[in-house]
Amino acid sequence: MTNMERKNAGLIYGFDDEEVLTLQRSYLKKMDEFNATTSDQLELRQKILREMLGSCGENCYIEPPFHGNWGGKNLFFGNNVYANFNLTVVDDVEIIVGNNVLFAPNCTLTTASHPIDPTLRSKTYQYAKKIVIEDNVWLGSNVVVLPGVTIGKNSVIGAGAVVSKNIPANVVAMGVPCRVVREIGEDDKIYFDHGKKIDYENLI
Repeated sequence: MTNMERKNAGLIYGFDDEEVLTLQRSYLKKMDEFNATTSDQLELRQKILREMLGSCGENCYIEPPFHGNWGGKNLFFGNNVYANFNLTVVDDVEIIVGNNVLFAPNCTLTTASHPIDPTLRSKTYQYAKKIVIEDNVWLGSNVVVLPGVTIGKNSVIGAGAVVSKNIPANVVAMGVPCRVVREIGEDDKIYFDHGKKIDYENLI
């Protein structure tokens, strides 16, 4: 197997392989174009976004700067995805993002890892595991999602969390390491912040 085939199969591979590096560099050019856009070039920004990502649904937006190890080529967005400043993806393999997902500033999604053995690390070996973020998830500022993690639909990840294991659907989770603190329930349809009621009748 080539190193590219090993990467895609989830095996340890050499990331300094010339085939791997050449393909990786080719995707970074679009990311550079995207980050060079200005705030009044929204149409151009959207055009580049669709060319840059592996796939991109309707009504998606990334606020530059955006950083991708493979330029976002292995990042797949559903519909209505919003990412605030400094979304960073180490997208050596697929990162699947569902519909209506929110990323606060400085979120990091990393599919890549390295062997613990220092001899293997010194020879530039690594491996990668897919990340899945399901529909209606909100990631707070400075959340880090580690390789192989799935975050279930509707869940909220608190700011600064390090998500090292799967998170189920319909929960609030936070901390280092990230742990479930409660389920999302009926009270969340009544209150939006520490006992403050949602005035549905006045919402625009």
